[in-house]
Amino acid sequence: MQPLQISGAWLSVPTVHTDHRGSFHEWFQLPAFSSAVGHPFPLAQANCSVSARGALRGIHFTDVPPGQAKYVTCVRGAVLDVVVDVRIGSPTHARWEAVRLDAASPRSLYLAEGLGHAFLALTDDATVVYLCSEGYDPRHERGIHPLDPELAIDWPAGVDLRLSPRDAQAPTLAEARRARLLPHHRAPGRGVRPAGVTNSGG
Repeated sequence: MQPLQISGAWLSVPTVHTDHRGSFHEWFQLPAFSSAVGHPFPLAQANCSVSARGALRGIHFTDVPPGQAKYVTCVRGAVLDVVVDVRIGSPTHARWEAVRLDAASPRSLYLAEGLGHAFLALTDDATVVYLCSEGYDPRHERGIHPLDPELAIDWPAGVDLRLSPRDAQAPTLAEARRARLLPHHRAPGRGVRPAGVTNSGG
């Protein structure tokens, strides 16, 4: 478990065992996770997303409370996975970090409650699975436009971006800030759990 520059974001790099039959690795291991991050992961839901090349999903986050932490990995193809700090009062507010996740070199990204999440499919049939600490509740789901110039996320050139109507109509970070839709950064043990390579901007 390697902490990223945004507090609450971690990269998990497993040991992959290979032989003539194929490979094996542990993509989630609770004792190692809890030891590094400082708390267990309360699993409430597991999701699987299959995307065509260019599909851009996010930036999504959840109201805090209840919050929704995510543990994300790519099991087929490749994606550029991005964590965005949308938390008001955070030292890294409006900054982002990007990590390539792919099936060839399996890694996982953990995002604490209150962080924004997006990913871009770099291949067809890019398959992402992620564990969630809370179940889906549309009443608490929020979004930020992934092409917001304030964030200036460095999406790869030469990829035809495909956004859902919801993401294409999402507010900018400034609009969400004015509408008081953003979660607040909190001290340890008071809601959003802080924890802590990649491109970054803001």
